[in-house]
Amino acid sequence: MTIEKLITHPEKVFWPDEGYTKLDMARYYEFVFPKLKPYLADRLLTMERCPDGMRGGCFYQKAAPKGFPAKSIQHENKETNYVVGGSLETQLALMNLGCIPVHMWQSRARNPRKPDWVVFDLDPGSGEFADAAKAGLQLKRALDDLDLISLPKTSGSRGLHVFIPLKVGPDCDEVLSFAKEICERLTAAHPEMLTMEHRIEARQKRVYMDPFRNGFGQTVVAPYSIRRREKAPFSVPLSWPEVKPSLKPSNFNLSNYQKRLSGPDPWADFFKTRQSLK
Repeated sequence: MTIEKLITHPEKVFWPDEGYTKLDMARYYEFVFPKLKPYLADRLLTMERCPDGMRGGCFYQKAAPKGFPAKSIQHENKETNYVVGGSLETQLALMNLGCIPVHMWQSRARNPRKPDWVVFDLDPGSGEFADAAKAGLQLKRALDDLDLISLPKTSGSRGLHVFIPLKVGPDCDEVLSFAKEICERLTAAHPEMLTMEHRIEARQKRVYMDPFRNGFGQTVVAPYSIRRREKAPFSVPLSWPEVKPSLKPSNFNLSNYQKRLSGPDPWADFFKTRQSLK
């Protein structure tokens, strides 16, 4: 069966300014799925459904729709059946429900309290990616000092995500504690640039360092995930030399993804560089 027949209302326009349709998004996910699959296999997902694309609102949904692969998890004082990713069919079915981005847990469904990475979310209060890039380079230097290999990617919006591939072992509470300590030390050393202030108005133009994505049940946008933003950008894995203030994340989008994704993958060795926090 062709992808056109798998998608309902394939002609529906999701990005009116650019003219990108639901089918354009489906073709993107079909093309990128071999690269996306290793990150989603047996991974718990939270849905962000935007059935009208850029034109309408969005809502989050944790409970898996009927017919989706799912696993029941005790979270927030209740049992929830979360979607389990890993197949193209599941990804296209989620997209057909209006799920533009992919929000994934840090752990696999078989071991939900054992993350296989640490992630830092750097969100610039200025709204400028240049500030997130500068903060990311500060974070890289700190992780280099700990002999930890880190990998950056655009968030697909204005921020930067920095991952540390992790050997499965520590509980998510231990991983969160480690990430918090790194952020606390960096924000103390660079208070003019970095902050952990929860209140948005108190951050001013500083970069918010968010370690809390590492908590149990928290999610982060997957590599290659499309975002509900102008130009339909996607979250692109980067090499550290590419992390420069001059980089424009919106330049990676539905109009040119084949060129970028047909080239070398800077995260090709992601799962070969699992490390111990010890």
